[in-house]
Amino acid sequence: MTTGIVIRSTGTWVDVKVGSEVVRSRVRGRLRLDHNNVTQPVAVGDEVSLRMDSDGTGLITHVHSRRNYLSRRAAGRSVGKEQILASNIDMVWITQSARLPKPNPGLIDRVLVAAEAQEIPAGIVFNKMDLAYGNTLDRICSLRDRYTRLGYRTLLTSALVLEGVDDFRAALARHVSVLTGPSGVGKSSLLNAVDPELALRTGKVSLKTRKGRHTTAYATLLSLASGGSVVDTPGIREFGVLDMEPWELSHHFPEFLRHISKCRYTACTHDHEPDCAVKDAVNGQHITKERYCSYLNILHSVSSGIADTGR
Repeated sequence: MTTGIVIRSTGTWVDVKVGSEVVRSRVRGRLRLDHNNVTQPVAVGDEVSLRMDSDGTGLITHVHSRRNYLSRRAAGRSVGKEQILASNIDMVWITQSARLPKPNPGLIDRVLVAAEAQEIPAGIVFNKMDLAYGNTLDRICSLRDRYTRLGYRTLLTSALVLEGVDDFRAALARHVSVLTGPSGVGKSSLLNAVDPELALRTGKVSLKTRKGRHTTAYATLLSLASGGSVVDTPGIREFGVLDMEPWELSHHFPEFLRHISKCRYTACTHDHEPDCAVKDAVNGQHITKERYCSYLNILHSVSSGIADTGR
């Protein structure tokens, strides 16, 4: 039996790095049956055991315990199941663009909740800053201040003019990071700027829809010349939060924590209940209305079991 790290999963085939070699592998049927609540029992970043076959391919027989993972509610044909984007992560970087497409704070907040639930540090990268001027620049600065005040690290970058690339390269060094966000925000372009040897495929934003086109088809764990590794993920348009009771959600909003214990009800959802300290904090401007509205949107999706794109 051989042990390796999953560096790419296409659904049918899984690439496993064993030492300096990459073994193309399949997932054992029983493993799929035992994990029928997920879209794929094996995720990028997993440590796995595999049996080598005579043709040089492998058969994954066991997934070792994960120390953490980033997941969302699956969309499309697998709706209702869990999709694990990556596992055994040191840092989650949520990538947004200054323009084309415009930033989506609701999506940022959903990914932050998923990261907080797994106790994974997270930060936000605002890319395409070469397009930020006037009202657009003001909006990005306002968003950056919002998340910086909450304790999240934020970076301003431009893959085109190499702004902030050195800082991002340093942030990725010596860590296993995952880079996630919508299509078209420049994730692959930014990684190419960090390490030109990656030569990742990139695309352009549709001028008709103002949204990005998918160029990264599958999550891939990439080793960086400067040290560390990063999971480049396909673009996401929705991020549904899974496996969470409504009353739990507020515990993953850092600015809510100091107020929760002062609510009348222990399982307060901070929506309709009287004597709610969180709502009082919103009215007193100790919690921003934008984050509270985002919380209510996520609360609705958690309560109803649906995913949405954020606002």
